[in-house]
Amino acid sequence: MSDEPRAPLTTTTSIWPAAGVLIFAVVVLVVFMIINLISDQGVTSTPTTLPVVVGGLATAPSSAVLDFCTSSSEIPSNINDVFIVPVRTRGDSGGTIPNAGAGDFDCYQPLTTMTNSASLLNFYKTRLEARGWGLFSKGSSNGSPQSLFQKAGNDGFYWVVGITVTKSSNNLVHWTFRIYQNSETV
Repeated sequence: MSDEPRAPLTTTTSIWPAAGVLIFAVVVLVVFMIINLISDQGVTSTPTTLPVVVGGLATAPSSAVLDFCTSSSEIPSNINDVFIVPVRTRGDSGGTIPNAGAGDFDCYQPLTTMTNSASLLNFYKTRLEARGWGLFSKGSSNGSPQSLFQKAGNDGFYWVVGITVTKSSNNLVHWTFRIYQNSETV
């Protein structure tokens, strides 16, 4: 062994291997971006149509008898499809919005239709289920024929529609259309 001082060993570390990996990654990314731009077809929207319900009551061309409930701007756009009525339906007096803007939306409209209660409830069952509403209850606590439907609104709340027969005689049904915003979030 010699005690003679020597210069330290020189080691050179090149950055080119790491730069080569980075350059390769950028080139691959650019190539795939170009392929994506060339082959992009864009988004095509498919128009959705409601199924045609054969048999039963026909849908009235206008749901003006429910204008009392639709005049409020509180109803989300994906809930508006619920405002349908069968043909030969007329509005009765007594429609109300119980809390009138103080709290959750709630609207109640009495109606009369020339049909029987089973046909009326079947009309709403077939039409609303085709529109994405789920039937979650049939019948009421007082024994009146009733159907309750629920759908998630795009406002973050569930919306419930109730069709309740209040009186039925000689192919004339008195019933209520009620729509309200459930305070539970989606």
